[in-house]
Amino acid sequence: MNALIRLCMLLACLAGLASAPMAAAQTAAPPDGDEIVQPQAVTTGEAPGAHQLLVMLRLPATHFRPDASYGGRYIDDGGRNARRRRAEALATLHGLTLVDDWPMPVLGLDCYVMRYPDNESAERIIAVLARDPQVEWAQPVASFNGMAAAAGTAPTDSGDALYPVQPAGRYWHVAELHRYTTGRDVKVAVVDSGIDASHPDLQGQLAVNANFVDTAAIPAENHGTAVAGIIAARAGNGGILGVAPQAKLMGLRACWQQPDLATRCNSFTLSKAINYAILNGAKVINLSLSGPPDRLLDKLLDVALERGIGVVGAIDAKAGGPAFPASHRGVLAVASQAAVGRTPPTAAAASDPPLLAPGTDVPTTAPGGRWSFVSGSSYAAAHVSGMLALMDQLQPASTPVQLRHLLQPGETPNTVNIDACATISRLLRNCGCSCTAAGLAQRGLNP
Repeated sequence: MNALIRLCMLLACLAGLASAPMAAAQTAAPPDGDEIVQPQAVTTGEAPGAHQLLVMLRLPATHFRPDASYGGRYIDDGGRNARRRRAEALATLHGLTLVDDWPMPVLGLDCYVMRYPDNESAERIIAVLARDPQVEWAQPVASFNGMAAAAGTAPTDSGDALYPVQPAGRYWHVAELHRYTTGRDVKVAVVDSGIDASHPDLQGQLAVNANFVDTAAIPAENHGTAVAGIIAARAGNGGILGVAPQAKLMGLRACWQQPDLATRCNSFTLSKAINYAILNGAKVINLSLSGPPDRLLDKLLDVALERGIGVVGAIDAKAGGPAFPASHRGVLAVASQAAVGRTPPTAAAASDPPLLAPGTDVPTTAPGGRWSFVSGSSYAAAHVSGMLALMDQLQPASTPVQLRHLLQPGETPNTVNIDACATISRLLRNCGCSCTAAGLAQRGLNP
């Protein structure tokens, strides 16, 4: 980005910072006819993951009766209460305290959060539980982080003032691509921190805004709001233009913003949100986060991929080994183009080299009706999720493997710079936006 342009934007914004009100986060109701069902939120009442384990108990088929509108709750509440009593007895037997629970019907399991005493070790308790015939498996509650670093703040203006400096505008030419596809009605699950549904660029863009962290009202948080804007900000509201402005966002708050503005999640909150996305028809799941490999989350992603859902994960360039979700086979692992050469080869599955997308100095939505410049693989992943929505509108029957091939045609290099224009031109069988026939031919993409 031109340094002078950015400096002017920052100075113009700073002059008005003191007088701009913060907009409260609101829960967006699903539009008429939408099948999305709001989940029942549960709060743990303590620091998430502190001295806690996830304990999986097999879900008895005789008690589980989902219907088409199932959204994370049981129709047979008596059966669920009976299973919770069984879990409480199991916890008491092993000196644990039952903290929370959530059904995972796509896996045929109930997931229980149990706290172990401060003087106990998680490894010993897990080994003991593994010998209990009631327990499918037990695991620690892992911690995950958003892959982001916030930069400066940008001013408001009429139209989409920041479009000329958006990487999606300058390099992907999304405004031109929108003549052919806008991601219309494609459900994109944003599993992240709270999204500011009242932001001018996001009003009406959320089919659902649900909270899997606690029972409080959904707060407007930086990371989730920024990711949502890159994917689906609507046109003409003073800021940016999303990659897929007519996609249906499913805002699934599974992460929370800490006082230092860092974004945190854990195995339990993420599993609830991913389970919900699968059950409620998501076509794309965006996971702009990274953490250790996790058995429960891996199994949920297996189900998502088997059902044809495109899963996008952000690569942690500092990871020393495999990391969730980028290392999971079938996930589209994405790094920022600025991180080329610093992405470790273990960040993605061996057969799937990282995709590279814009992730440096990206203008996007911020809480309180503002815009900010952000950097990180979180935002590169958001660009790819928007691309999948554009592609799904044109070719809705595509599998995740086919989507990968469309984004990365030809021979497989170590990393892949996404050419959005060439990808859409290939789908359309013609050469649109800034692509020339000669340019496509050079890439082996003749229409």
